[in-house]
Amino acid sequence: MSELGVKCKTRTPNYNGLPTDRPKTSPAAISNDTRRNVPGSEFVCCSVSNLANELQKYDYKSFTDADLKRRIFKLTKLGYQALSEDKLKQLIDVITRMNKNFDNVNVCQYRNETNCNIKVVVTLNSEWKMMAKSRDPEELKHYWVQWHDAAGKPVRKDFEKYVTLRQEAAQLNNITYSADYWLRKYDDSSFEAQIDAAIKQIRPLYEQLHAYVRYKLRKVYGSDIVSEKGPIPIHLLGNLWGRKWDNIVDITVPYPSTPLIDITEELVGQGYTAVKMFEIADEFVQSLNMSKLPPTFWEKSILEDRKDGRDRACHPAIWDFYRKDDIRIKRCTHVTMKDFLRLQHELGYTQYYQQYQNQPSVYRDEAMPGFYEAIGHVFSLSVSTPKHLQKIGLLKEYVSNEESKINQLFHSALRKVVYLPNVYTLAKYYLEIYRGHIKPKNYNCKFWEMSSKHAGVEPPVMRSKNDFDGVIRYALFADLHRLKFLLSYILQFQLYKAACEKAGEYVKGDPTKPLNNCDIYQSPAAGNALKKVMALGSSKPWPEIMQTLTGQRKLVPMLC
Repeated sequence: MSELGVKCKTRTPNYNGLPTDRPKTSPAAISNDTRRNVPGSEFVCCSVSNLANELQKYDYKSFTDADLKRRIFKLTKLGYQALSEDKLKQLIDVITRMNKNFDNVNVCQYRNETNCNIKVVVTLNSEWKMMAKSRDPEELKHYWVQWHDAAGKPVRKDFEKYVTLRQEAAQLNNITYSADYWLRKYDDSSFEAQIDAAIKQIRPLYEQLHAYVRYKLRKVYGSDIVSEKGPIPIHLLGNLWGRKWDNIVDITVPYPSTPLIDITEELVGQGYTAVKMFEIADEFVQSLNMSKLPPTFWEKSILEDRKDGRDRACHPAIWDFYRKDDIRIKRCTHVTMKDFLRLQHELGYTQYYQQYQNQPSVYRDEAMPGFYEAIGHVFSLSVSTPKHLQKIGLLKEYVSNEESKINQLFHSALRKVVYLPNVYTLAKYYLEIYRGHIKPKNYNCKFWEMSSKHAGVEPPVMRSKNDFDGVIRYALFADLHRLKFLLSYILQFQLYKAACEKAGEYVKGDPTKPLNNCDIYQSPAAGNALKKVMALGSSKPWPEIMQTLTGQRKLVPMLC
């Protein structure tokens, strides 16, 4: 092996985590979510920068060793670390200010402008209950406008600076636009075209669902508020962003007299706690012949909110500490059906970490952004089925008939199908900004133009070019990828279908084994197939990794 090969394969730092000789991180440190301040981060930054600069001296594209080429390719791009120390500090500062503003939004009470201290707390996995529960259109309009004015306008200038610094970092990495650096992570020049094609395939189904929901909302709110053929006013869809519509299932469900599945009361009645919910989720994973959660998880994770009334940052976060079986989580768990399913989803992440932990650190990552999420969804899809919930004693007196099946599928569509065009809008919007195609003066008008075109939604009031309604949630300013979530919502069903076939739980054309009631629980065959995907980490291009399970190398959004 060449000298370069030796260096590459023995000196790869743990650049996605902390150095292995770092001080132990306490739960208190984790709870503040101050990852930029953890001990050793400067060492990691320096190590990665030095290694990347050294590797850039070599013409690695001409190498014949495919694995070596892949490792160097992944290590030679510095990302934001290519910025000067001053510019990097500026970037961190603008992201911090945007996050701080987002986390400290206060609004005025409806019909009481003297009380303007209502704090709106939203995270990646939670909605503001006011938008979810109210059915007063004027109240919903009031809070939608209040929140967007407070969350968006103050950060507009910081966002413009953020875009400029992203662009500088991309060019320092020899990439023309920061959007292309974003897409580079997908390891496939046809990836964006595949996403466009997938959304085009889904659109007829979305249009039918959109028209039906618009019809149901018009019956509730009247034709003066909801038109017969136009976009749906976004404030009526159950959350601040219109990304998922399951919070309005109670007023849109096809068969209102047939109850939807909700195991929250059963969980409480059986004495479930946050710890017990994690134990049940872990037992599901182990039943697939996968690894149980390591002792450090139970010893050093934070599973629920403080009980003394003090605030804790509740954005769910999961860490791989790049040591043998050192995985931790921080979340504020509630005993509800939503959290029961989310825990199972999050254990998809932890299992992924455990399966690829024997890979070199450069490959200790998902196959491409979105695979963590997709694997997590495979777990939660299985756990959410009537078959599974009945099997573990959490769903009693459930009657399976055509009405209950349609309600179940409709409820799922409000979470899964409607999400795709909405997050696609955001992904395309930010890609166009990062390509320089949308200028700051057009940020807001273009956002609503694209929202109407792709998702069929509109703001409840006239908005201006001075607003900044494209601000979304914590994930944007944490620099997570819109495409990552979009991809996961397509990919999860391809992986789920393949796992169900391995388990013998889904047989095409067999009415006794439909995909919507597939439970892979206690199926080592399904688990072993999923393990192969996870164990590869990012050591191969994602189409090759996906093919090991599905036999397919392209995204297939419509499975029938």
